[in-house]
Amino acid sequence: MMGLMVSEETRTVETRTAMSSTERGTAGATRAQGPAPGADRTRAWAVRLVVVGIVLSALNLRPAITSLGALLEEVRDGLGMSGSVAGLLTSVPPLCFAVFGVTAPRLARRFGPAAVVCAGMAAITAGLLIRPYVGNTAGFLAASALALMGIAVSNVLMPVIVKRWFPDRVGSMTGLYSMALALGTSVAAAVTVPLTDAMGGGWQPGLAVWAALAAAAVLPWLPLVRDRGTEAARPEEPARQAAQHDAPLRITRSRTAWSLAVFFGLQATAAYITMGWMPQIFRDAGVPAGTAGVLLAVTMVMGVPLAFVIPRVATRLPHQGPIVLVLGFCGLAGYAGLYLAPAGGAWAWALLLGVSNCAFPLALTMVGMRARSGPGVAQLSAFAQSTGYLISIPGPLLVGVLYQQSGGWGLPIALMAGLMVPQMVVGVLAGRDRTVEDEAAR
Repeated sequence: MMGLMVSEETRTVETRTAMSSTERGTAGATRAQGPAPGADRTRAWAVRLVVVGIVLSALNLRPAITSLGALLEEVRDGLGMSGSVAGLLTSVPPLCFAVFGVTAPRLARRFGPAAVVCAGMAAITAGLLIRPYVGNTAGFLAASALALMGIAVSNVLMPVIVKRWFPDRVGSMTGLYSMALALGTSVAAAVTVPLTDAMGGGWQPGLAVWAALAAAAVLPWLPLVRDRGTEAARPEEPARQAAQHDAPLRITRSRTAWSLAVFFGLQATAAYITMGWMPQIFRDAGVPAGTAGVLLAVTMVMGVPLAFVIPRVATRLPHQGPIVLVLGFCGLAGYAGLYLAPAGGAWAWALLLGVSNCAFPLALTMVGMRARSGPGVAQLSAFAQSTGYLISIPGPLLVGVLYQQSGGWGLPIALMAGLMVPQMVVGVLAGRDRTVEDEAAR
């Protein structure tokens, strides 16, 4: 009897072992065949969430600035700002973008790009909600810096997210979020004054209302906060080559990286001078406040179609220099018009400057084209944007000082036109067909 029991137990163990081997073989075969249909569906939903998140985030990357530009005179009066302090206020965005943008790659490696962008949208929400009601200039600047911190990290990580999730559609996805960014910029410029009037004429609710849009942008990123990836999946490669692929670049050795950083800085200088001061230029020329806001909106809305078209064209060209030159000549023509007849040809100058401001989506596209890998794009994006925004800091402040000292817009406009020439030169250099990995290796 005991022998029979032992024999039965032995057969049971053997059966279980055979079943386990079969199950392991089946599981291995399943893994070899690829992801299950459920994983494919999860991936598809994640991609849709990323697209929605990119669009909503891009819509929030400029209203904090252009809504303030439309009400700058009212904010100055309400807080008792001088012209120089108002110029400092228009210099805060590039300062924050430079200081906080450089931290984005490190934060993305630790927490994941989606989590950092989600936190950035939350910071924008809090800053926009707080700043109109603090009651003094220092508090206003601090709350603005909180919102701009969220914008800074999102600015840097948008090209990284595009490279990770859409490596074969960099041009079209860059165009999509650039178009959304331009739309958010122009809508905030156009409707801030009418919204302020509709809510009783106080500038505080007119600025605070944009926090609602930022709050909506938090939601798509919440299911993605655990995604830690910073690199799109790539084919199998040897371990040593992969390690070299992911190793930090000596980005400062790349001439293309420096050219792109200076190009980014000069186009940012022009953009923030335009967003911060152009409505005031038109108002001082006799244009009503509401119309001046609409003119800024026209300038910004030009980026909606062009921001989608230019990246797609740029990715099809071996050299992006011709696009740089066309945009630069439009800017020079717009500044000449602002100097000679600011009110008489206001709509034409707004259109020309709107075309010129599309150097921004072109710069973002070149960031994605001048590096081969996701980590390379992250480093180049952080370097070009942080260095570029540092370069752009003095511009808006200097415009405010020149305006206050000269009592007119002649010298500030001459400064804007003069900066357009080196922008065209370094843009041509940045547009050459080469990668920062190759240059850094040399």
